[in-house]
Order: sequence, then structure tokens, then C-alpha cells
Amino acid sequence: MPRLDPAALLADLDPEQDVAVRATSGPVVIHAGAGSGKTRVISRRTAYAIATEVVPADQVLVVTFTDKAATEMVARLRSLGLPGVTARTFHAQALSQLRHFWPARHDGAPLPDLLDSKLPILSRLARQLPGHYRFTPSKDLADEIEWAKARRIAPKAYEVEAAAAGREPPIPADLVVRIFDDYERAKARANRIDFDDLLVETVGLLETDARAAETVRARKRWFSVDEYQDTNPLQQRLLELWLGDRDDLCVVGDEDQTIYTFTGATSDYLTDFAARFPGAREVTLSRNYRSSPEILALANRLLAAEGRRKRLVAMMPSGPAPSIRRFADGEAELAGLVASIRGLTSDTAGAGATTAAEIAVLVRINAQIPPIEAALTKARIPFRVRGQRFFERSEVREALRLLKRLPDTARGPMLAHLLEERVRTEMGYLEGDDSGGPAARERTASLALVIELTQEGVTATAELDREALLADFAARAAAESEGSADGVNLLTFHRAKGLEWDAVLLPQLEEGTLPIRQAESDEELAEERRLLYVGLTRARRHLALSWAERRVGSGDRETRRRPSQFLAALEDRPARTPGRVTVLPGAPMNAAARRARDEDRPLMTALREWRLTTARSDGVPAYVVATDALLLEIVDQRPTTIPALRRVKGMGPSRLARYGAEMLEIIAAHR
Repeated sequence: MPRLDPAALLADLDPEQDVAVRATSGPVVIHAGAGSGKTRVISRRTAYAIATEVVPADQVLVVTFTDKAATEMVARLRSLGLPGVTARTFHAQALSQLRHFWPARHDGAPLPDLLDSKLPILSRLARQLPGHYRFTPSKDLADEIEWAKARRIAPKAYEVEAAAAGREPPIPADLVVRIFDDYERAKARANRIDFDDLLVETVGLLETDARAAETVRARKRWFSVDEYQDTNPLQQRLLELWLGDRDDLCVVGDEDQTIYTFTGATSDYLTDFAARFPGAREVTLSRNYRSSPEILALANRLLAAEGRRKRLVAMMPSGPAPSIRRFADGEAELAGLVASIRGLTSDTAGAGATTAAEIAVLVRINAQIPPIEAALTKARIPFRVRGQRFFERSEVREALRLLKRLPDTARGPMLAHLLEERVRTEMGYLEGDDSGGPAARERTASLALVIELTQEGVTATAELDREALLADFAARAAAESEGSADGVNLLTFHRAKGLEWDAVLLPQLEEGTLPIRQAESDEELAEERRLLYVGLTRARRHLALSWAERRVGSGDRETRRRPSQFLAALEDRPARTPGRVTVLPGAPMNAAARRARDEDRPLMTALREWRLTTARSDGVPAYVVATDALLLEIVDQRPTTIPALRRVKGMGPSRLARYGAEMLEIIAAHR
């Protein structure tokens, strides 16, 4: 291995980075703000420790959050002259250790094969659930099992532990126990283990086998962990076992980019690091090398609204003012999105054209992407969907299979009616159903969009038949799958983490979307705020936010929308100051709107508490009593009589007869 020059490794670092890189021994926590060069710091710090003979290269372990990040870290270290340094995920390192020790502990048998995915087993088990629960997406069940395994919770202990943690499962807890137990038995019969088992088994190995633990600790003694804010309890325990009684541990993360708590991750390990390691060095990287001062001012303002003092310091030149735009409806917003992209790519602002590949449109859920695809296709603007494509989703493929089986004679409105009826009866679709986990809500939104696109087709062509509708869907799917690598990027906030573009557009920033409707607690709202923070800090020079006052959903029903509560923190400041915002046309949320939002919260809380109590009493899912969409309409309209309540969208005669009087009592108590 060539000899490294320590001085050269420090030559181009800023003062904060220099301090972090030189801190090569003992416990170190690096709070790395967005765009602050954390990958450079991790790789340089590793190289500097080796160059100054603090640690031999073969005793270093750099832990990353994803395989992609590990590959990038290996390449970065190789470019510094360190081809032999190990950079892996928790799972990859655990796998190598299990393969080594497993045969000796299991009569010579090799490590069982690794499951590629939990979903095939869980899909089969989900179909055996009672009633409407059989439509529960296997992804939600997998997430719940992963949450439990991250805490080393066995199936039989799940119900008690989930209740103690305040966990709200996607299906009743007793059914989760049944699925969890059946999954573990099916896995054992097939002689397979899953990715969670890699960590569970490695932790068990190191806790019970002193010799194995000693061997593992002798091989690696200097640790650096990236994205530490995304660590879950099981990963933290494994890290502690690798470390033993030593303290050469450096963790790097940003608590304001914690957006995976639904999987069991927690930023507590990052924020409490100094308390767990008294005397630990703390370094904050606050200089941002990605975004303009105007964009960073918005990001800082969003944090300040939460009472945070953290500030990112811009190192890039000034750029255009970010914009917040209010549109009359969803169609107008799509037209505005297309116009913005055309303006960016044609240099109408005179600031230099932006290539389509350097533009990203970020949304909260995948089901928001297809209407954007359609608008861009119509405008002949190339695009690519990053992540799972809409027409590749299992529920969309199943809905199109149902469409293929409809009678040849079905045309126009009858075609749309029959498809919606089949989707309801055979796929369990319930309009406005916000119950279940994230995957269930995505599934409902996807099916709603299939129905909406069908209704749009019927509206455009009164005698639309099955084959013509299938051809339209096929054309949409082809345009989606043939997306250009040089096109506009369409993806969710979650998928955008770790990426950046010259221009970022954030549409549909409305209550019920971001924050998502199910975010009720302070912790859930804080995570939604962090999602917006991640979105803002993906942009280098151009940033545009927008919302619409009305949107059309399935059945051509139009609903009123309100701006996201987070936009209130981004209101304009005096012109010609960093962070100025161009508001087009109208403020994101005025004082009256904020008061209305605050007044709504007690009523919504009361209605949700009543719904939960009633659902338990009646022995039915919460959505049967009332969907979140219905409760929001009630809060918005505040009906005071039975006839007025009857006119609320989604109420229905059976709900009105059973629950109407109780609802009116709650509304009256919150006038």
C-alpha cells in the first residue's frame, strides 16, 4: 500500500471538516448538515487515521446504510490509495460473520439460504386473513415484522410490546401475531433466513459465544458509521457488540434527515451519543456546498419554526428566489409545472438553461406521479420515474386484468361503472379508505387513480370500449417504462434522500398530502416536516413550491384543499435579503388560515377518538365507522343538522343512520 501524505489529505478542507478529519481516536460524533461534504469527511478521516498510523487499514470498518453507499465509499477510498479498506452495510458484515461461524455451531451445516424478499410468503398468508383484511398489502406486513425484529420481539410477545410502544399496526395486533408466527414457521420449513435474521442471529452469536466475539473484535477495532440517524435498535446492539469495551467509534448523521422511523429507525442514538460516551468529540459541519443562500434560508426557516437554532451556511453563490405558488385547481398546477420546466430548459429567466436531467419533481406518494407523467407526455417533455413505476405496481396490474375480463359490450359510463364495481368487490377497494399502513394507503391511491383515469377516458369519449381503454393504459405504461435517462426525474421525497439537482419542484404541498393525512401526533408531524426539509435541500439553484385550492378525485368530485401548515414558516421576508421568496399569486397561508387550522385540530382529535372507541365497540375496522377523508370534510363544513350532515361527501345513508347523531354532538361540543 502506498504511503499516504497526511498534509495532502487536509489541504482542501474547510475548518470544520479539518477538525473532524483530525479527530481520529476515541468516540466522535459528526453532525453533518445537508450538502456539507460528509462523504468526503468520512473517507478523508479514514485515510488520515491510516496515514498517521492510528490504525492499520485492515482493522477499519466503515459502515454505510445502503449497498450503493458502500460501493461509492469503496471507490472514494480507492481513489485515495486505500483499496483494502472494508466498507459495508450492517447486513453485509453480519452475513460474512455468520457464514464463518455457523457451521461450527450447527453440526457442520452451512448457513441457510437467504430469502430475497418476505413478500411471496406474506402475500400467501395475507390471503388467508378474514374479511377485508385479506387485501392488506404484504409490504405493510413485512414492515411490521421488521419493526418487531429490530427490537428482537418474538411473535408471541408482539401484541404486548406493540401496545407498550404505542404502535398502531396495519391490521389488529392479534392478526399480526398470527401472520408473524406463520411467517416464521414457513421460513423454517423452507430452511431460509431473511435479512433481519442476519442481524438477529449475529447479535445472538456474539452475545453467547465469547470466543466468536473475541475473534470478531480482533479483526476490526476502528469503526465509522454513516447515516447514523437511521440506525435501529438491533443495528445499535450489533455495533455495541462489535465495539466491545473499546471506544474508537465515529458516527456521522443529521437528525433533520431522519425520515425512516416507520421502519424502526431512531435519531436518539445520534442525539444521545455524547451522553453515552462522556468526553466524546462533537463536530458540526454547517457549511453547505450544494444550495444557494436563498434556498438554504428557506430550509433554515423551516427548522426555526420548530424552535431549532441549527443553520446551514451557504458557500455557493446567490441564485434565483424560490417561489411558492397557489393554483386554482390541480389542472392549473400541472400546467404551471410544465411551464416551469419549459422555462428552466429554455433559459427564459436569462440565468442559463437547465437540462431536463437536472430537474426533479418530488411528491409524497407514488400515486401522485402518473398525472405528472401524463402532463409531461402531452407536452413532449422527456421524463423518467425513479423507483417503482405506477404501471408495475401489483394492484394496478391486477386492476387491468379485471378490465380485460369485462364484457365486450361494456362501453362508456357502463365500462367505468363495471370496472369500479369489480375493483371494489374483488380487490377490496374502498374510496377514501385511509386505514392500514403506508402500503395500504398507496394501494388505495393507486386504485383510485385507475378509476379516475377510466372516468377521464369515458368523459373524453362517450362510447369508449374496453380495447380502446386498454390501449390507452398500455400507451401510458410504455411511456413510463421508456423514460429517458436524460429526462426530468419523477420520484418521492423518500427516494430523493442522498440525491441533488439544479432545480427541484415540489407540487401539491397541501394538508392531507404533506403532511400526510395520517400524521396526527407531534412525532409524526415532525417527520413530515423533515421530509419537506429533505426536499428543499435537494435543490442547488432553482426551487419552486406549489399547491392547489381545489382538486378533482374519483367520480369527478371536486374537493377544497388547504396549503400545508409547513408553508406558513416560509412566508416572504423583505426583498433583497437572502431567503426572499417569490409568492405567486397569494400567500401560502395567511393568519386567518392558520387560526382555522389550529381551531380544526381539537375537533379532528375528538372525532378520531370517537371513531376509535366506536370501532372497538362495534368490532369493525376504523374506516367502516368513518374514513379520514370523511372526518376532514366534516371538520371543513361543520354541519349542525342531519340534512347538512347528509350532504357531506362520503357520509352515506347507513353511516348517517348509525352515527349521525353522535357526530353532531361532537361538532356541537367544539363550536
